[in-house]
Amino acid sequence: MPSFVRLALLILLLFVPASAFAQAAPTTQLPVVAQVTAPATATPAPIGTPGPAAALSKIAGGQQLSLSLQILILMSLLTVLPSLILMMTSFTRIIIVLSILRQALGLQQTPPNQVLVGLSLFLSLFVMQPVLTQVNETALKPYNANQITLDEGIARAGVQFHHFMAAQTRKADVRMFTKLAKVQPVAKAEDIPFSILLPAFVTSELKTSFQIGFLIFLPFLIIDLIVASSLMSLGMMMLSPTIISMPFKLLLFVLVDGWALTMGSLASSFVR
Repeated sequence: MPSFVRLALLILLLFVPASAFAQAAPTTQLPVVAQVTAPATATPAPIGTPGPAAALSKIAGGQQLSLSLQILILMSLLTVLPSLILMMTSFTRIIIVLSILRQALGLQQTPPNQVLVGLSLFLSLFVMQPVLTQVNETALKPYNANQITLDEGIARAGVQFHHFMAAQTRKADVRMFTKLAKVQPVAKAEDIPFSILLPAFVTSELKTSFQIGFLIFLPFLIIDLIVASSLMSLGMMMLSPTIISMPFKLLLFVLVDGWALTMGSLASSFVR
């Protein structure tokens, strides 16, 4: 299995109940995947470290699941991956700021949505590189080497993402969701459960992205006001100010190297 698929699986299984990952069957029986899909020359996995499919086979009350049902469950988990990418990384803040920037420039479809999503994904990979490196070193490589169990690998990967999300989340948002969940406040950020940290993180990202978008919008709004006032004083009330102001906004954006400033500011806005 490729490394990025294993990493995606570790991220997906962060929210699967820990009881789903029971130990393998007695030592006289190999995991289901090894019996069905492993080639004749493959080395069986150790009994103490069941693979993802073997863990999935334990979800239904300890009963063995067929290979087709295991694949169905695994594909269902993969559908959650886009939401996890959006909600647990820097993608949310970046895509919102870039969308506001396009609106501030007065451009409806330029850059197109595909370009904005691509920029957001690659910039998110740049911002998340330290986190992904730590997940690879502490969770993925030891699990591939059969040094740790799947449970421990998921726990180690969750620690890295938890640390990143907690650093970007406002304390007021954590307190709000803690109060809504009717649980006791935690003393340290490391003790915040994912069920509270995730909505608090998303709320903080939305607030931060709109604050950055407001600051981006201001200079372009001033240009629109100046152009509209000039056209009004000249009696050109039938001429759309947007058509006249757009070239000036594009010229200003190019002169100040706006894309480099925007990308650099977004990357540096995340707490390391």
